[in-house]
Amino acid sequence: EKNLKLEEKITMLQQQNEELKARIEQNTVITRQLSEENANLQEYVEKEVEEKKKLSRTNKQLLSKLKEEGPVSPVKLPSTSSTSFYHYSSGNSSPAKVRNLRR
Repeated sequence: EKNLKLEEKITMLQQQNEELKARIEQNTVITRQLSEENANLQEYVEKEVEEKKKLSRTNKQLLSKLKEEGPVSPVKLPSTSSTSFYHYSSGNSSPAKVRNLRR
């Protein structure tokens, strides 16, 4: 009877061991996926930081040019009820409407 109880306990412990091995394997897969995602996000952040620095330099250059040129006389726009402004995003050939200004 004692041997039977011990065998049942061994079986139960073996099952727990298998379940834990499966969980470890699953956690390993998830850890790899998260590490890869983290690396991708880090790369994205670095690119964004570089782009921000580039835009900041460009902004400074443009401000410097404006200061060098001095005051500019205002340009008179046609007297229509509204004027639409468009911008082109990179990789997109169609204009995206930004806003309408009413006079």
